[in-house]
Amino acid sequence: MLKIIGIARSTYYYQKNYRVEEKKVSEGRPAPGYSYTEDGNKISDEQIKELLLEEIAGDAYNYGYRKLTKVLRRNHKLIINKKKVYRLCKELGILRPQRQKKSSYPRKLARNRTITGSNQLWEADIKYGYIEGEDRFFFVLSVIDVYDRGIVDYHMGLSCTAKDTIQALHRALFNRQQFDQLEKLVIRTDNGPQFISHTFEEFCENYKVEHERIPPKTPNMNAHIESFHRIFEDDCLSRWQFETYAEAYEAVTEFMVFYNERRIHSSILDLSPKEFYEKQMRENIKIKEIRL
Repeated sequence: MLKIIGIARSTYYYQKNYRVEEKKVSEGRPAPGYSYTEDGNKISDEQIKELLLEEIAGDAYNYGYRKLTKVLRRNHKLIINKKKVYRLCKELGILRPQRQKKSSYPRKLARNRTITGSNQLWEADIKYGYIEGEDRFFFVLSVIDVYDRGIVDYHMGLSCTAKDTIQALHRALFNRQQFDQLEKLVIRTDNGPQFISHTFEEFCENYKVEHERIPPKTPNMNAHIESFHRIFEDDCLSRWQFETYAEAYEAVTEFMVFYNERRIHSSILDLSPKEFYEKQMRENIKIKEIRL
């Protein structure tokens, strides 16, 4: 009978007694979403992704995930294993075979510019905050006008995708009525995953926005948004220990209103960004041109 139905005598009882149900595979514990530095500080996975993109855009352009693990440990003092680096590289699409593919949107490096008015050059970047009570990070993407120092718009959330970035930039263009302007607006960013995506580049092309990216490890070329993030850290994020996302959201919202409407800046005639922008539109006042 076994010969007729094609089952070997040696495995009959095994199949009968042990192969009735399919073996269930454990999915393992969920990824925590962060790693630690040697100093004990938490670094979110999104920040690690940015570090990876910066490294492969520089000297580590030809490294695989094993060498990138060594680079993260050496240059950024991260406590991280190669398995996690492999997973993050896979999510970014920068494993060696994928990296050989040519991008449909060639990288455009930032160049020296002279800014003489608002809505000529905006800078965008992401700041990470931490919610102690929920043990997770939140993201704040800000878009700043380098001339009037105003935060034109921002996104805050527990994630920050290319879609979120596009929505914030779309609101910023609407707030400043830049859709039908003849002079093309320039948006300058670093090499974060949100900014190198095809979705973001398509948006910039469709809305006639010139997108340029700074070289790796040159934060001075994004000096205005970096300066804002220092103020944001000192005056908001480091002043509070957030227990919930709702607390963090309320604090960030209040700070953005304060920064734009009440905080004075010596570089814009001791006015707030909103006051300076409105006065500039009415009276065509000028300040010293900005070279960067």
